[in-house]
Amino acid sequence: MCGFTGYVNVLEKLEQNKNVLEQMNNTLKKRGPDEDGYYISENACLAHKRLIVIDPEGGKQPMIEHYSYGDYVICYNGQIYNTKELRKTLEENGFSFNGHCDTEVLLKSYIFFGNRVVEHLNGIFAFAIWNSKKKELFMARDHFGVKPLFYTINNNTLIFASEIKAILKYPGIEKILDSQGICELFGIGPSHTPGTTIFKNIYEIKPAHFAIFNKTGIHIERYWKLKSKEHKDSLGKTCEKVKYLLNDAITRQLVSDVPLCTFLSGGLDSSIITKFAADYYQKEGLPLLDTYSIDYVDNDKNFVKSDFQPNSDNYYIDLMNKNLHTKHHKIVIDTPELASYLEDAMIARDMPGMADIDSSLLLFCKNVKKEMTVSLTGECADEIFGGYPWFFREDALNSGTFPWSIAIEERQKLLNKTLSEKVNLKEYIDYRYQESLDEVEILDTDTEETAQKRKISYLTLNWFMQTLLDRSDRMAMYNGFELRVPFCDYRLAQYVWNIPWEMKALKGREKGLLRYICKDFLPSEIVDRKKSPYPKTHNPTYLKKVKNMLSEIMEDKNAPINDVLNREYILEILETEGKAFTRPWFGQLMTGPQLMAYLCQVNMWLEKYQPKIEL
Repeated sequence: MCGFTGYVNVLEKLEQNKNVLEQMNNTLKKRGPDEDGYYISENACLAHKRLIVIDPEGGKQPMIEHYSYGDYVICYNGQIYNTKELRKTLEENGFSFNGHCDTEVLLKSYIFFGNRVVEHLNGIFAFAIWNSKKKELFMARDHFGVKPLFYTINNNTLIFASEIKAILKYPGIEKILDSQGICELFGIGPSHTPGTTIFKNIYEIKPAHFAIFNKTGIHIERYWKLKSKEHKDSLGKTCEKVKYLLNDAITRQLVSDVPLCTFLSGGLDSSIITKFAADYYQKEGLPLLDTYSIDYVDNDKNFVKSDFQPNSDNYYIDLMNKNLHTKHHKIVIDTPELASYLEDAMIARDMPGMADIDSSLLLFCKNVKKEMTVSLTGECADEIFGGYPWFFREDALNSGTFPWSIAIEERQKLLNKTLSEKVNLKEYIDYRYQESLDEVEILDTDTEETAQKRKISYLTLNWFMQTLLDRSDRMAMYNGFELRVPFCDYRLAQYVWNIPWEMKALKGREKGLLRYICKDFLPSEIVDRKKSPYPKTHNPTYLKKVKNMLSEIMEDKNAPINDVLNREYILEILETEGKAFTRPWFGQLMTGPQLMAYLCQVNMWLEKYQPKIEL
């Protein structure tokens, strides 16, 4: 797990200026605190910040392989989970290896397979490979975009990086917020349209895509997508396959040369991950698996039951600990910390995000990092297996928009008069919504319900899940900490994609099939527990803290937020403690306090990044 950056110009020689490359690379030091490396040539400059997880000596980057009268140079961020099989194939075809890291296997796999290498990879990855002989850069990103990769082109030079902040350090790159950026920030945010960013002319490599940059420009191609086909397996066979794929994904992701743990909330998803991992540790004779959970000061005392958050986690965490061979640790976060780290969370994303839903994970990872370097999480199970309320609520299913973000009128009202006259958020959201739905492949054999749920699943996988994966990567890597997401294994996602909804939602329950599969190896109370989202603080002091923060911002009439947003509406939101915004800002967690925190992050972003507004 690392960060990388660089720039390439295949038409003219680059200025040999290591200072620029170092400045770009230094913005990524939190992603890779252990060591850095550089490659500088006439047409390509690559830099890398490394977090050591596998093969400390053999995995240094940029890694160079001299082959067929040229250099192949790789910068890579991620983990390849089928390294063992790839290495065997390469050895059978005459390749030899200097170490046991996946970086070397990935580089030599590219030399062997060429651009189709991505079709042979199982993992989370973003990488760039420079071919000095062909004067060509190859970039690729994993199937679901777990690892980030951004780029821009300026005067025939391709500039790329794991995070936008590195690109912004390249001379001549302007920070421009145009009408599309406004729509992304306030219409779609904290989500974003795949392939875009809120900055004009700065893009991301989409998940499951690769790019080739050479003398003819940049060429981007999709290498994988979910394929719809009739599911013919019986319930028994389906359960068998899902259990196998889950076990295989989790086992593959337990490989590490540094301390590894799991996050355990007592929910179904994290309990499955922890159960399989603990059993593997016991079978292999390894020390007890460490597990970690997050809580907040006085949270049990202030907890209020709701449809979205029916119960707190502590009872279920204790129940799992009694049933597993694990060593549990609880991290307790205090309210002032959540607010004080909102700016760090925004900087980690390079944009306003999920407010304290972000800052809490950042603080959680910061604390776990004191003892661990890698963790497996239950993220993505809800997207893959249909666990969110909007899969079942008619108002959400019939909303005609992204069901986690239905407060479109309120979002438009948030823009100030000047912007509101020029920018129509609903038009933009409708366009992106329909554009995404047009990609869904519906089968003639699909029932009406399965067809409907395919659409909502596709939206959830490509939009909501991406937002949470961005959150996981940025908040963890800001602490030099790696999160792995076994439920996001593309083989598992592909298989479950075609399971009919009636089977997936067995007994009419969210994640009904997954619950049924787990009934033989998890406590019944865990199996039957209603979905409870990532825990947030219920301490009223947090509301008071963010309200005070936003009030202080609004007292300054020169605060940059006034250049884009409706001051009177924000004051109304303050006065009503968020209730003037009648529906959650995003998902089920971002309610009044989180909306106020998001607005604080918007002002922080405008102050720190100082984008030029161009409509």
